[in-house]
Amino acid sequence: MPTHDLLVIGGGPGGYVAAIRAAQLGMNVGIVEKEPRMGGTCLRVGCIPSKALLESSHKFEEAQHDFARHGVTVMGVSFDLATMMKRKDDVVATLAKGIDALLAKNKITRYAGAGRLAGTGRVEVAASDGTVTVVDSPRIILAVGSRSIVLPGVDVDGRFVGTSTEALAFDTVPGHLVVIGGGYIGLELGTVWRRLGAKVTVLEYADRILAGIDAEIATEALALFRKQGLDVRLGAKVTRARADGNAAVVECEGQEPIRCDRVLAATGRRPATDGIGLETVGLATDQRGYVPVDQHFRTSVAGVWAIGDCIPGPMLAHKAEEDGVACAEGIAGKWSHVDYDLVPAVVFTHPEIAAVGKTEEQLVAAGAAYKKGVFPFRANGRARTIDETAGKVKVLADAATDRVLGIHIIGPSAGDLIGEAAAAMAFGATAEDIARVCHAHPTLPEALKEAALAVSGQAIHA
Repeated sequence: MPTHDLLVIGGGPGGYVAAIRAAQLGMNVGIVEKEPRMGGTCLRVGCIPSKALLESSHKFEEAQHDFARHGVTVMGVSFDLATMMKRKDDVVATLAKGIDALLAKNKITRYAGAGRLAGTGRVEVAASDGTVTVVDSPRIILAVGSRSIVLPGVDVDGRFVGTSTEALAFDTVPGHLVVIGGGYIGLELGTVWRRLGAKVTVLEYADRILAGIDAEIATEALALFRKQGLDVRLGAKVTRARADGNAAVVECEGQEPIRCDRVLAATGRRPATDGIGLETVGLATDQRGYVPVDQHFRTSVAGVWAIGDCIPGPMLAHKAEEDGVACAEGIAGKWSHVDYDLVPAVVFTHPEIAAVGKTEEQLVAAGAAYKKGVFPFRANGRARTIDETAGKVKVLADAATDRVLGIHIIGPSAGDLIGEAAAAMAFGATAEDIARVCHAHPTLPEALKEAALAVSGQAIHA
């Protein structure tokens, strides 16, 4: 019977990173993954393929509408969907091979199959051919990830009604795509297909899009998305979505049914903790399906840890990676901690949206005294030169100490700019600290400096 110092169930961002870090710390590590490719949902059918399609579709839209402003004339612009899809698949394949190489480099044993706890210190791995391998380990990390939530009444058939997995691989551009859900996934994939020619209707139950994003930023984003052509309908309660002949029908409370070509159900994700044998070790999930853990990722069962999407916290790949490193280091007796208040979030639409720390609504609800500084990209030299002037940077700081509490960005390269913000906040920076750092000119990060200056009313260029 194979035995390891540590066995990880799940080869996604949290799982494979935990395995690599544990191997670096001297452990004999095994990892279990049921899919042919490592990398989890993020790499196979999530973060990476969606960003590849977002980039390809953005280039097409730029060639159609934006190049002319730069004096570049392009005639007869068209796109080849099959080539776009092949490029996306090639990106995924290359990164997956990279993970395989990292596992080999760190001498991590890969078990292909579905992993399931089978009592204390034991895991059963069921391969696709029906064979079962039993692996022993005194330390087991659960990194089983999450799966799409499908609302009651939404009949997913994989063709006319599907999830993000199907929307990443349409073989033709739908004439009319209805997206159920106005969150990250729905808006990103809705944007892809709108750029490629689809009519896109986004149905959001709430009175706003992008729950969790600062409301001021989300409101500006909504206006921009509508201007770009997304038909975003708020307060839309979907009661049914189903195939109907060679099309689909979506029914909303109090509205006429919508007939369309495809439906994308993008209403969130839930932990994939069912069917992994938790009961065999006496471990139970909470009401939402999460595995409860302490601050060091230990479950209530000795020898079992859990990380990533299957525990409470942001369902983000980079959060799972941080969990994986901290968990492995904790198991090795080192200090381990992840500050979930400083996990950045990014929406890869155009313009991008990024955030770290508290929103203004959270500060108001907590009764916290704060100051706000805002700087628009239209006043930034670099934004002008690249013709990307929509959006702003918003800095929230403690009214008494000036310590930065939250930074929110909508605009060009927001996902890259938020890195400086997260680093500054991790070191306890004040708005003045950021403002006094010399930023190169002309660059987009100068907008962050100016927003930090604006906290105390000292912005130079606005």
